[in-house]
Amino acid sequence: MAQAAVAGKETPWLWEGTDRKGNRVKGRSLGSNEKDVRAELRRQGVVPVRVRRERKLFQAGGGKITPLDIAIFSRQLATMLSSGIPLVQSFEIVGVGHEKPAMQKLILAIKTDVESGTALFEALRKHPLYFDDLFVNLVEAGEQAGALESLLDKVATYKEKTEALKKKIKKALFYPAAVLAVAVIVTTILLIFVIPQFESLFQGFGADLPAFTRMVIDLSKFVQDQGWMIVLIVGGVVGGFLHFHKRSRALRHLLDRMMLKFPVIGPILVKAAIARFARTLSTMFSAGVPLVEAMNSVAGATGNIVYEEATLKMKDEVATGIRLQRAMENSGLFPNMVVQMIAVGEEAGSLDAMAAKVADFYELEVDSAVDSMSSLLEPLIMVILGVLVGGLVVAMYLPIFKMGAAI
Repeated sequence: MAQAAVAGKETPWLWEGTDRKGNRVKGRSLGSNEKDVRAELRRQGVVPVRVRRERKLFQAGGGKITPLDIAIFSRQLATMLSSGIPLVQSFEIVGVGHEKPAMQKLILAIKTDVESGTALFEALRKHPLYFDDLFVNLVEAGEQAGALESLLDKVATYKEKTEALKKKIKKALFYPAAVLAVAVIVTTILLIFVIPQFESLFQGFGADLPAFTRMVIDLSKFVQDQGWMIVLIVGGVVGGFLHFHKRSRALRHLLDRMMLKFPVIGPILVKAAIARFARTLSTMFSAGVPLVEAMNSVAGATGNIVYEEATLKMKDEVATGIRLQRAMENSGLFPNMVVQMIAVGEEAGSLDAMAAKVADFYELEVDSAVDSMSSLLEPLIMVILGVLVGGLVVAMYLPIFKMGAAI
């Protein structure tokens, strides 16, 4: 099956035809119009029988490009290069065959730059939304060392592991949020729809209601009458928090420091930050990036401002001649085991390998901690919902129990 890409607008076309041996073939190509696609196919020895523009549902947005897409792209490109396929042709094969139009457009835009003589790392730097400084620096190191496929493979591995770690952290933070959300939703439904039915029933009793029942009924009336105000206030608080969180580094620093000390979740975030630190350090150092220069990328990859600022301070100390081990000790953020393993790596000249071992260990620790927390939260969810729902049910049935006792 042949595939072609024509310079110009990257419009996908589906075609059917016959090759030089008379075999029926079909494929997918890019071209600015049908005439160009047919001409390109003929140059490849394919006699086109049918050529039509590819139409996909929801193609207008092009699909969102995710970090995992970039990781897969890196892996594919590394595989192509290690197989001896030229860089430009590798871009064409990967780009034309990609199922996401947005990713296809990005890859072919980079291909166009590379075709015009631009270095790959410079072409990638034009798209900072998808290729960060770490990615670009590693590619630059690979091009200069003549080992681009090896560096791309390292980038792919790095991206895959960091994305897996992010998913674990999101899972850890999702459970408490899910507990709170379910509790609020269930309680709100009971207060708005169920409690009023009991209230109308109690009005016919003509007797004083227990204080707990009265309190729940008053709460139900407040939610029904002032619910819109509660929603506005909560929405305003959340919106204001998100606004200032994006713009205030001091606020993010305070929150990140508090989260690191938060029970259960804090230790997981600490392990995740150390895992990111070690993984990025290993990847950068193994690529031949000088330690001081690598620390800039390491700082941005930790995912926590406390560790980011500490890493930048460590970079300044290392630049003055202090060993990385001593700089890590001075920060007070790294366990003794991590510091000692880094020290052994520095002594043996295998800092990248020891940092990789640290990253592997702490990634497993994060995985184990998230699973343990999930197991603990499952009964906690039941307890919280049981207390809320059970409390409301008891409040509604107290008057009935009281009447039964009186009879």
